[in-house]
Amino acid sequence: MPAEIIDGKAIAGQVRAEVAERSRLLRENHGVTPGLALVLAGDNASSLSYVRSKGTTAEEAGLFSEMIHLPQDTPEDEIIARVAALNADARFHGILVQLPLPKQMREDTVIAAIDPAKDADGVTPTSLGKLLRGEPTTWPATPAGIVELLHRTGNPPSGKHVVICGRSNIVGKPLAGILMQKNERANATVTLCHTATKELAQFTRRADILVAAMGVAGAITADMVKPGAVVIDVGNNWVEDASRKSGRRLVGDVNYEPVREVAGAITPVPGGVGPMTIAMLLSNTVWLAEQTARR
Repeated sequence: MPAEIIDGKAIAGQVRAEVAERSRLLRENHGVTPGLALVLAGDNASSLSYVRSKGTTAEEAGLFSEMIHLPQDTPEDEIIARVAALNADARFHGILVQLPLPKQMREDTVIAAIDPAKDADGVTPTSLGKLLRGEPTTWPATPAGIVELLHRTGNPPSGKHVVICGRSNIVGKPLAGILMQKNERANATVTLCHTATKELAQFTRRADILVAAMGVAGAITADMVKPGAVVIDVGNNWVEDASRKSGRRLVGDVNYEPVREVAGAITPVPGGVGPMTIAMLLSNTVWLAEQTARR
């Protein structure tokens, strides 16, 4: 029997509805409207469309949102100055700097300029350090979305063997850090694989929950998946497709149709993890506003 398809769009809709309710309570009880600043540098059409989508979704959920769009040739010190101004602006509880940045900007330096108390995407060194220590903080939006998908579909990670393929600072590392924690939302045994892992399939075939975050189209094949495993595909790859008007289509890191015949549950691409990322960004922003309201 083919795997259950995990509907990320539907679950993201649930999260956004909860965010809207939390936003309403903040306005009514504390006079606070959660605010999200979206910083974009450069002329990448995909990034611009994505950031605008985030802003629109934020407004629909009752947040105040503003995009700061800087030219491609903006000096690094100027974007840092803009971030510093947002740190001091009480209208904004969350700040997101859209990556990638133009080549003259060092991503680590710009990200480090964000006040951790306004880190909407959980990517500052302080936020990641607190995550690893198990302290309250914002989590990077994609790993946070994966955790929600697992719990809301009846696939909690506690006691399971989770194999994560990919060690990026925004998905693989933080997800491993979250799932290894000693709490009811985690308690997994985690294996983190990467480009230097030998005999990758020996690890993936042992996974109760397999997360593919490698950035390589179709890297996970059916023979690499344990029967009945939950497969979470974080991949976001464009491949050529002459049958499409655009000449291309979006695929994940999992060879979807064959793997679906083996797995117990699977996220599609698109429509799986992607919608959750925006939803969790909004949830993080409201959480940051809630912390401000409690002070």
